[in-house]
Amino acid sequence: MVSTSLPFERYRSEILRQTRLFRETLAGADPSAQVPSCPDWTLRELAVHLGGAHRWVHEIVRTRAQEEVPDEAVPEFEGPPPKHEAAADAAALDEWLAEGAELLAGALRDAGPEARLWTWSEEQSTVFWARRMTHETVVHRADACLAAGQPYEVAPEVAADCVDEWLDIVCSPEAQAYDEQLLQLRERAGDSLHLHATDTGGGEDGSGVRAEWLIELGPDGPLWHRTHGTATTALRGPLTDVLLVFYRRLAPDSDRVEVLGDPVLLDFWLERTSFGG
Repeated sequence: MVSTSLPFERYRSEILRQTRLFRETLAGADPSAQVPSCPDWTLRELAVHLGGAHRWVHEIVRTRAQEEVPDEAVPEFEGPPPKHEAAADAAALDEWLAEGAELLAGALRDAGPEARLWTWSEEQSTVFWARRMTHETVVHRADACLAAGQPYEVAPEVAADCVDEWLDIVCSPEAQAYDEQLLQLRERAGDSLHLHATDTGGGEDGSGVRAEWLIELGPDGPLWHRTHGTATTALRGPLTDVLLVFYRRLAPDSDRVEVLGDPVLLDFWLERTSFGG
């Protein structure tokens, strides 16, 4: 089973918590507003995407699926039917989102962390989906906050694991073998990136969250470690802002973060490892 920095039950609770915060962000916001970080979507379409993902994974976990479940086999995958009245539509969408998160969290509880089932990763266990759906929700909540013009913050331990998880995916042998964009990272073999959160403590005494990452680009793909180190390029700032840059939800030239060394390398990395919808 994959090693993670958060326990399985924390992922279950975070799916519910992050969905609740996502729903609170939607309350009173314009559902037709464009999402700056996902420009092909409106805020309502973002919500349907997230809720559909929750219900898709619920169906995989509930049935202990051994192969990919098609979207059309997932009940209410495409969201609630739109209502003519804005208030009724918002209420139906909110109820649908809440129900989907509850269904997913319940299915994960019933299955436990070690159930064997289909994933798109080599890690074929329930914990993969618990972690993936936690951070799917964390990142898309950032999208919702950007669209609604609301502040965004994540608990340090959750934000740090969100970075860990995407590095696990990007650096995995299967991704490195087949993704043409990721294969291009080898063009900068010998270079390295250092991500450094400046607001989490993370001292040698074990206090706080040690939120530093060293990513080393090599001829066979990148390797990463949660550690301090000297690198070709460093990205420094509050952990939430480092997370947002890492997921291309905040520009690297923002005055909320600092880039030291070769800024071209950071752009090179981000262009090839971006997290889409």
